[in-house]
Amino acid sequence: MIRDFFSHNFSKIQEINRKYATPNVEMSGWVKGSLLFLRLYLILLVGLLLYKFITLL
Repeated sequence: MIRDFFSHNFSKIQEINRKYATPNVEMSGWVKGSLLFLRLYLILLVGLLLYKFITLL
């Protein structure tokens, strides 16, 4: 079922990815810094989840 979905919509997904590959919104330095901070925070949370998962095994 999922394979059929992707095989039928693969070209549409590629078209959407090409359209939004480059952002059209100008961001200030604070916004870029905040997004970088959020990205690092997310990586930290994923790392903590993996650590907790591994230590519980």
